[in-house]
Amino acid sequence: MSATPRPSGATPRFDVPEIDDFTRPYWEAAAEGRLLIRRCRTVGCARPHHYPREFCPYCWGEDVEWEEASGRATLYTWSVVHRNDLPPFGERLPYVAAVVDLAEGPRMMTEVVDCPEAGLGIGMRLRVRFRACGDPAVSVPVFGPY
Repeated sequence: MSATPRPSGATPRFDVPEIDDFTRPYWEAAAEGRLLIRRCRTVGCARPHHYPREFCPYCWGEDVEWEEASGRATLYTWSVVHRNDLPPFGERLPYVAAVVDLAEGPRMMTEVVDCPEAGLGIGMRLRVRFRACGDPAVSVPVFGPY
């Protein structure tokens, strides 16, 4: 999986990440159906975090490693998006933009899928799923009911 430059004149995609050498393990794991987070290995810290960074956002330590997350989360907050002019989001309206608390502790921005708006509730249990998007396809983590 590699980042592919956009052809000249092509419509930009806002739902497909640019993959670099640092984030490649994250996206390769996602393609295999696994969600990775980062964990600090600094003595006295050891806190997990997401989104992936090369340093710990709590102690600024640089001894940070990839760790497979359980894929379990709870819904912290959400917003149902009924209008978005950026491609390809307009094709998916309405959709649920959300923030979830991963079982390991970090909070993550994502999308809730396969759940009617009336079924959403703070604290509801969710499990990670992956949506293929882009060309070449990249698997993006989203969450659905447990």
